[in-house]
Amino acid sequence: MALERPWVLLRGLGREARHWGDFGQILSVALGGVPVHTPDLPGNGRWWQQASGTSIRTQRDHLRAQLAPVLNQGPVNLLALSLGGMVALDWAGHLPDEVARLVLVNTSLAGIAPFWRRLRWQRYPALLSLAWSSVSQRERLILALTSNLPERRAAALPYWQAWQQEAPVSAINLLRQLYAAARFAPPALWPQCPTLVVTSAQDQLVDPFCSAQLAYAAGWPLQINGHAGHDLPLDDPCWLAQTVVQWHTASLSV
Repeated sequence: MALERPWVLLRGLGREARHWGDFGQILSVALGGVPVHTPDLPGNGRWWQQASGTSIRTQRDHLRAQLAPVLNQGPVNLLALSLGGMVALDWAGHLPDEVARLVLVNTSLAGIAPFWRRLRWQRYPALLSLAWSSVSQRERLILALTSNLPERRAAALPYWQAWQQEAPVSAINLLRQLYAAARFAPPALWPQCPTLVVTSAQDQLVDPFCSAQLAYAAGWPLQINGHAGHDLPLDDPCWLAQTVVQWHTASLSV
């Protein structure tokens, strides 16, 4: 049964599995108890001591190795945020038998949108300041850039600061991940699996134009959240889960 296929959640630049918060559980419950897996990219989370790959393909292969027991049971559904969306696209494009469905959240691609929209130019000074900020300051700033809801930021901040102390993402690994993202180009042929693009209209980091252009270029449906920031699973996890469930259920009847 398609609804029983597990979901794999892929995070973005410098983030790890714990940054999903309670979204994985919310999604699993909304889907009737389907397993949800949250692997980490190399250089992040449980793999913080490893070097990040300098290509999206390297990131993909690392994830596939982590998920080998799951993949041996059949294809998975991927929900991916930001940089994770590039990995998901690469995965579905090159290994279509392993991916049943895609949900791409606030993802941008070279060739689809200009660089100054992929990262809003107004945020460049803040992003550059991350390089010399303390862990506490850096996580506070990242939340300010990615979340629009003060109460969500306040609740998440102590956890994010603690996780970065436990599993610090090095500056060189951040640069390696950025390099991989900058080099990644859209696939020659878009994945043929059912795919949903989701964006935040009030994203302060990545222009929602990027997701709209991606959906248009590939002919995929687009859903828009009206108030959340770039970290949509943090700001509005229930809306995102219900959006996925409604689309997933509808796609099964097509």
